[in-house]
Amino acid sequence: MINNNNSFKINNIKEINESFSLCSLDNIFTVFNSVNNIIYLIYASKIKSIIIYDLINEAKICEIKNAHKEYITNFRHHFDKKNKRDLMISISSSDNNIKLWNLNNLECLMDIKKIYKEGYLNSACFLEDEYNNEIYIITSNFNFNSFEGIKVFDFNGKEFKQINNSNDKTYIIVSYYDNISNKNYIATGNMGMIKSFDFQENKLYNSFYDGSKRPHFSIIFYKDKNDNILKLIESCYDGQIRIWNFHIGNLLSQINFSFGINSISLFKDNYIFASCYDKNIKILNLENETIENFYGVNKDIISLYAIGHISYGNFLITQGFEDDPIVIYNLDI
Repeated sequence: MINNNNSFKINNIKEINESFSLCSLDNIFTVFNSVNNIIYLIYASKIKSIIIYDLINEAKICEIKNAHKEYITNFRHHFDKKNKRDLMISISSSDNNIKLWNLNNLECLMDIKKIYKEGYLNSACFLEDEYNNEIYIITSNFNFNSFEGIKVFDFNGKEFKQINNSNDKTYIIVSYYDNISNKNYIATGNMGMIKSFDFQENKLYNSFYDGSKRPHFSIIFYKDKNDNILKLIESCYDGQIRIWNFHIGNLLSQINFSFGINSISLFKDNYIFASCYDKNIKILNLENETIENFYGVNKDIISLYAIGHISYGNFLITQGFEDDPIVIYNLDI
């Protein structure tokens, strides 16, 4: 059910016009509250620079010029608790290249080239192995012919291992540590299904499939405080958001958005922001599974992210394709 009475009020809108994205993948920018309590927005420019932006003070902090040889397609952030530093990976999909950055001093810690022989590096992320007290980078492959599986790299750029049964056309990869089972898991959004893997045992854990053969673009792990079930929430090009019981693998709920969904973002444990291919952003209320339209956007949104700060308020950040600007919305709820 679509509800046009918007729960979110907008008190400010700002655009950043130097951003650029040549792909239609999630995570084309990253937003996080840093170790020094600054909310950073990090994005790429058309000249292959990495821009670090202070979201609260609306100011560009610095620019890493010529950061990659080819266009930068994705970012991921991770806080390194052991060394008290913000880490980031920047990804060049067509070049199969990842660079690891220490954002505290902008040092490039690692440059991994030609991760896959063919195809595209559509997504990569961090995995913090609590059992071995190590942080790894995990990568995925998209190829139209033969596929290579998920690779795991240490911070020396050495391939630590490959994940079994992970040879898929992959659009998105995420990791999650479950403190109940004391295990690390990996989940991938692929053509036609979601897969999850037990990292320690290096095996396929579950396949999430209900007949749809379309691409699955975005994944969120969600621990429901009402029933204490670990859920996997994912978006699909077929216009559905599906909610799965992660450990059992059964489908708990399916919500029809009528149009393909690219990016989803969890906000305040109650809402999912979703960018849809009808050039709109829609908001799913997880408590009653109703959908409402966000402020009129009227353009294709590739990636979005919602973040709240106890002192500075709530923000929704969106980015479109190629030269479409990043748009920052200040939200009241």
